[in-house]
Amino acid sequence: MNMRQETTGFQVKLASTDAELQAAQALRYRVFVEELGGDGPLVDHDARLERDRFDPHYDHLLLIDHARDGTVVGVYRLLRDDQAAAAGQFYSEGEYDLSVLKASGRKLMELGRSCLDAEYRGGTAMYHLWNGLAQYVAEHEIDILFGVASFHGVDPDALAQPLSLLHHRHLAPDDLRVRAREDHYQRLDLLPADRLDRRAAMLQVPALIKAYLRLGGYVGDGAYVDHAFNTTDVCLILDTSKLNEKQKNIYSKGVVG
Repeated sequence: MNMRQETTGFQVKLASTDAELQAAQALRYRVFVEELGGDGPLVDHDARLERDRFDPHYDHLLLIDHARDGTVVGVYRLLRDDQAAAAGQFYSEGEYDLSVLKASGRKLMELGRSCLDAEYRGGTAMYHLWNGLAQYVAEHEIDILFGVASFHGVDPDALAQPLSLLHHRHLAPDDLRVRAREDHYQRLDLLPADRLDRRAAMLQVPALIKAYLRLGGYVGDGAYVDHAFNTTDVCLILDTSKLNEKQKNIYSKGVVG
């Protein structure tokens, strides 16, 4: 796929060369390592590339700004279930038991490593990146989207309001309810429902997670505390068949602010 928006200078395409993959990894390094303090065994600090063993098996959806000499300013990493065998597993399986999804017989796709250059957040860039994602989902007839999304920090008590809100208001139904691995399981319901301050909680929820919730997305059971990446992760699940027309319009237009 290759989408070019001539009026804006943006282009959305799948990485097809080593140079394009490295441009994606360089953006990820700036966001996940420099901004958020993450690390990993294959992160190349000398070359300033955030990478892991899964990268060769995934499709990498790029947002390119030709007004900035073709700089990669947005990234999404995608893995369909028909690609997962070559990777050995989905990335999320290191954090969540995905048995309920894998047994569903439906077409799955994992989303991950989503990020935008700092200068492009809050504008139209995510609109274009999500347009590309919507086209990819349609082309491959994906039924279920899922993937981990992160809160910054590893102190669950500091995240008690938003995590509890997700549990009480957005917990996945049984047939989609993945569960965090027991060795890192962190319960979400840190506060009872009657002690929630919804406004305060939503202020702590990252924009990407809010976007999936507005589309009818759910969260799995429990969070995964990832000390290597300095994040607390939740697993988001979106059943594309249950999107109503308004939600489909939001999704196709990439409204995530």
